[in-house]
Amino acid sequence: MKRKYLTTLAALAVMIGINAQQWSPSDPQATPEAKALFTRLLNLQKKGCMYGHQDDLLYGYNWWNEPGRSDTKEITGDYPALTGFELGELELGGEKSLDGVNFNHIVERAKWFYKQNGIITISWHVVNPISSKWPGKKEPNGAGSAWDVGFLSVDGNNAVRSVLPGGPDNAMFNSWLDKLASFFMRLRDDNGKLIPFIFRPWHEHTGNFFWWGKTRCTDDEYAQLWRYTVDYLRAKGLHNILFAYNTDKFSTAEEYMAGYPGDEYIDMLTFDFYGQGEQFNRNVENALKISTDIAAKKHKLHALSECGPLSVDLQNILTKFETSYALTWRNATRNQNNPSGEPLRINPNDPIKIMKSNKHFLFLNDIKDVK
Repeated sequence: MKRKYLTTLAALAVMIGINAQQWSPSDPQATPEAKALFTRLLNLQKKGCMYGHQDDLLYGYNWWNEPGRSDTKEITGDYPALTGFELGELELGGEKSLDGVNFNHIVERAKWFYKQNGIITISWHVVNPISSKWPGKKEPNGAGSAWDVGFLSVDGNNAVRSVLPGGPDNAMFNSWLDKLASFFMRLRDDNGKLIPFIFRPWHEHTGNFFWWGKTRCTDDEYAQLWRYTVDYLRAKGLHNILFAYNTDKFSTAEEYMAGYPGDEYIDMLTFDFYGQGEQFNRNVENALKISTDIAAKKHKLHALSECGPLSVDLQNILTKFETSYALTWRNATRNQNNPSGEPLRINPNDPIKIMKSNKHFLFLNDIKDVK
């Protein structure tokens, strides 16, 4: 009887070990902090859906760079559980991002938010490696930017192919990755340890509006770009990053997985989906069903990484699925680049206030004690 009992315990221990191994970061050398973040995200995903907001700590509808301020907090009384930061144009070596945010301020706010037990996600709208070299005025979201794609095609000017090994822009791209790695090395806690975060590069691949989009490169080239980026950053000693695969709208599993770089490079499956109304509701629910099923089978985390507006319908749909977070984009209506914009007007029926009253949705105070 004792031998049978010990055998059962041993089998159970093996099963627990296998499960723990399956649900773990993709990086075999992941730091303890990255492993802890992965586990925390998994536990939170089972608890509910976090609310996230892009650039929430940096500016809002009627303010700019005021430490401690947050539109989310001013509406709901609490900070978002997760906040996003954007590094577009870091690769050019300037002081500010494409949104006019000083990179030093991003470092400061990221460190502060991490100390509050908040979760950080980072995106990177990389300039076009071909047209950003051409003479003439460069514009955010215009000439030379990530959106400057009208002249690109799979078989013609292919910017992804140009930055991969053997391409004419590979050396320049390496220098961009060096700048990115140097920035990431600045994200450290008070003990000097690298802060863990979610990185979502090369996003919205199923769209064709970025130079890495579906009609601008082949799916295989996109996957190569992903693997090259991850391998490069890991070789720099950055094992604190959870990588998020991301698409724009899709309707089938095959469409969603086109260009997927492999399980050993991805920790979280995500997609971006904006809109509202009956057709949107059907489409986003279908996308959530497809992607959460794939994530569960692959033992990956899941998120709706960009969405909006926060309709009550969307909130009701999100309660049906296990997804780590839903993030709305930045409040850019009124800031230093657009000082005449209208400030936020709050009313009792504001959708984010409805979300805050629903226990399924998590804000900063809801996640502080979750490990």
